[in-house]
Amino acid sequence: MSLVFLVLLPFVGSLLAAVLPANARNTESTLAGIIAVFCTVQTALQFRHIEDGGVLRQDIEWLPALGLNLTLRMDGFAWMFAMLVFGIGALVVLYARYYMSPSDPVPRFFSFFLAFMGAMAGVVLSGNLIVLVFFWELTSLFSFLLIGYWHHREDARRGARMALTITASGGLCLLAGVLVLGHIVGSYDLDHVLDSADLIRGHPLYLTALVLVLLGAFTKSAQFPFQFWLPHAMAAPTPVSSYLHSATMVKAGVFLLARLWPVMGDTEAWFWLVSGAGVCTFLVGGYAAIFQNDLKGLLAYSTISHLGLIMLLLGMNSRLAAVAAVFHVMNHATFKASLFMAAGIIDHESGTRDIRRLSGLRHMMPVTATLAAVASAAMAGVPLLNGFLSKEMFFAETVYLDASPVVAVLLPAAATVGGMFSVAYSLRFVVDVFGGPPARDLPHTPHEPPHWMRVPVELLVLICLVVGIFPAWAVGRFLDAAALPVLGGALPPFSLALWHGVNTPLVMSVVALAGGTVLYLFVRAQRRAGRMEAPPLMYRISGKALFEALLARLTWAGRCARRALSTQRLQWQMLWLVLASLAAGMLPVWLADGPEAGAGRALLPLSPAFVLLWLLGAVCALAAAWQAKYHRLAALVLMGGAGLCVCITFLWFSAPDLALTQLSVEVVTTILILLGLRWLPRRDASLPAADPSALLARGRRLRDLGIALAAGGGMAWLAFAMMSRPFAESTSTFFLEQALPGGGGTNVVNVMLVDFRGFDTFGEIVVLGIVALTVYALLRRFRPALETMDLPEQQRWLPADLQTDLLNPRNAQDTAIGYLMVPAVLVRLLLPFTALVAVYLFLRGHDKPGGGFVAGLVFSVGLVLQYIVSGTAWVEANMRLFPRRWIATGMLLALATGLGAVALGHPFLTSHMAHVRLPLVGELHIASAMFFDAGVFALVVGATLLILTAIAHQSVRSHRWHARLLEDEQQALSAVVRYDDDTPAPAPAGGARRWS
Repeated sequence: MSLVFLVLLPFVGSLLAAVLPANARNTESTLAGIIAVFCTVQTALQFRHIEDGGVLRQDIEWLPALGLNLTLRMDGFAWMFAMLVFGIGALVVLYARYYMSPSDPVPRFFSFFLAFMGAMAGVVLSGNLIVLVFFWELTSLFSFLLIGYWHHREDARRGARMALTITASGGLCLLAGVLVLGHIVGSYDLDHVLDSADLIRGHPLYLTALVLVLLGAFTKSAQFPFQFWLPHAMAAPTPVSSYLHSATMVKAGVFLLARLWPVMGDTEAWFWLVSGAGVCTFLVGGYAAIFQNDLKGLLAYSTISHLGLIMLLLGMNSRLAAVAAVFHVMNHATFKASLFMAAGIIDHESGTRDIRRLSGLRHMMPVTATLAAVASAAMAGVPLLNGFLSKEMFFAETVYLDASPVVAVLLPAAATVGGMFSVAYSLRFVVDVFGGPPARDLPHTPHEPPHWMRVPVELLVLICLVVGIFPAWAVGRFLDAAALPVLGGALPPFSLALWHGVNTPLVMSVVALAGGTVLYLFVRAQRRAGRMEAPPLMYRISGKALFEALLARLTWAGRCARRALSTQRLQWQMLWLVLASLAAGMLPVWLADGPEAGAGRALLPLSPAFVLLWLLGAVCALAAAWQAKYHRLAALVLMGGAGLCVCITFLWFSAPDLALTQLSVEVVTTILILLGLRWLPRRDASLPAADPSALLARGRRLRDLGIALAAGGGMAWLAFAMMSRPFAESTSTFFLEQALPGGGGTNVVNVMLVDFRGFDTFGEIVVLGIVALTVYALLRRFRPALETMDLPEQQRWLPADLQTDLLNPRNAQDTAIGYLMVPAVLVRLLLPFTALVAVYLFLRGHDKPGGGFVAGLVFSVGLVLQYIVSGTAWVEANMRLFPRRWIATGMLLALATGLGAVALGHPFLTSHMAHVRLPLVGELHIASAMFFDAGVFALVVGATLLILTAIAHQSVRSHRWHARLLEDEQQALSAVVRYDDDTPAPAPAGGARRWS
């Protein structure tokens, strides 16, 4: 099966889940469950291909020259993680079906959940380091959305923001580290990186790359000192917590270090950094877990502790320790997922997660109590359970580690103490919650959950038992296949037997079990005596407080910098922007060629007519700048003159496509500015000048004139130099030679836009669609609906009849009467002609001047003319345009064209040509780029209409409102005139109002 399909399917399911109705909880969970189970089965079927060290690989070229390809790769280690991602994901979906309330926005939950599953699958299956970082950051984004799912809660918003800030910052460090690794190796391909161990370790930049990669891994896996964000992520729904803590996000850092273990491990720096962070996290997390009162908080700190244990194993530079780390990843996923689900069941059925209020639940929930006890025993490392086996391997590695005498003594001691902590918080989870007398002051009366809600816990606990009792049979082959790629060579000899005789690791286990029990009893007695409510020695250290203090300091520093460097005067802001742009443009020219080199280049001779044209354009530009202070409409007309000179310039240099586009953009921009002019404040001539001294004012104007002339002249010279330089020196040669054979068209500009640089065009139309939707979102409260809509808050005091008039555009009169009759009839007749011209420009765009962009602008102008002459309300009452649907259709069409090329095994947006012969018509030359261009056309039409009409609606509402107020005032005044002085005048329509 295609590896791309495994990654893509959850994202497709996410989109489908997002559009399902809010009350379709069963449909949502069924969809998510089918996708997760299908991916699990398909992944399991690949085991036979990777069992003996095989690697499945799929490459989709994107930018091969830069080493940026979509490469997916599955070996035994990636297979194990993919099984955890999809398998535990399927169980969590089943659990969430019963956990989530019908009142929750369930479509949003499953949409985010499936997207997160796809992002995590992308991380573990990535065969390119850049692709891995991309999916890495996607996991941060979707975990932010999942943690903040209940966004009405302050703790959810804070926890989500903290998680995103820490993990995304670490992701940026990881990106830098990956770039350094790519520089060292010369490739970002994972296979090439894994084959360059000696090169990486011996390079001077090894330590730099190591620190950057470790920052990314430590922040994602909540390692010391970044562990504080994970407990605050417990504000997420319990299914999310179960999934994030067991198989996905927090395991991503572990996955990364295990993946790079063969090439970055086995050095002294690796040992001290990774092992040091691991042992600190192991002890701090376990110690803090003992004192937590929230069930999920206890499990969160226990996750931190076990992640530290895995990091410590990876940092020991021991091949057997790396095998033990892989084994514990598998074991931790099973018992931790089951424990989080059990905590969710307790919360779901009793109404609280506060351990201080819970007790005796074994009487009301005996099955859940048994399952939780077995899972907690696995977490504590009790024999005959899977956690015991990997803990024994951990203890053995700390004892037999070849290290300095101090490390050889302290490391086993730290491992034993950490094991005691694990036993203590496991006992607290079981004994304090399920032991003792039944609790009587719970929000709900506890009882067993629905059977299918408990099934995922039962399956996971069964795995803990089977692996613990029959380890070699149950997990031996899978562990061998998963550990082999991590080691990058042959596996060391090891045994998964239950009994290895009486040895030091066994003694350490006994001490940990006994010492943890004593520690639990001691802490319990102290808590009952009113002492030790908070962890001793740690109550003064709060990661959350440090994080928020750091953010506050950064915010304060940003405000100080803004006050020092910024100003509310637009003129000063523009001054610095223009100066910076001028310096940025001059510096590379000066450093690259030098002034004499640029002067020595022979330019084409200037025609007097061309000089006159540019002088005319310069006069229009200067006059527009002058008139902008006094007469804005005149300035707009002069700007149009300058734009027309630019259009003629493009024609002069044989660029009709650019001329068409420039002319269309000039029309649309003029309309846009006209709509915005009326909202600008009037110029107040009574205000004093900015500078009290006329001399200073004159000097400032001269300074600004000089800067403007330098910037404008520099741009003019640069543009002329680029357009008039000898053709042989230009990169255009490649495009002119390859346009027809490679792109299937003779219009080089259009072929570049839809083929050679189609991905750039796709990004540009995405930005254009986002801008249009943003403008619409900001102004949507002013958009009159065709039927009814809620008025803005500031207009709700208006009379009911005025609200009806504002909200029903069908009440508007047709403006095609009186002196506007002839223009209205002409523009209505012009619309089909405009559509015909747009279709003509679109169809000829691949071989002649035209294309989807200019065709969309021309058609948009035809529609906008209807608004201008016939009126916004009348047009929208008689023409159903739906600009947002145009945008969505264009985006989907462009995306489908690109994905069609991918489906055929070609890079994204690769064009294909076909020759079709039709009766009576003859042979037609059809390129797949035409469909992409159709998407550009639709999106340009939708975006242009959405932006212009969104702004125009403000004027419509303002005009109607003021006109109605004037009419009411005139009626009130006329009523006053009709009555004598002794007769009281009636109140104006719409209630009492003070008239000015």
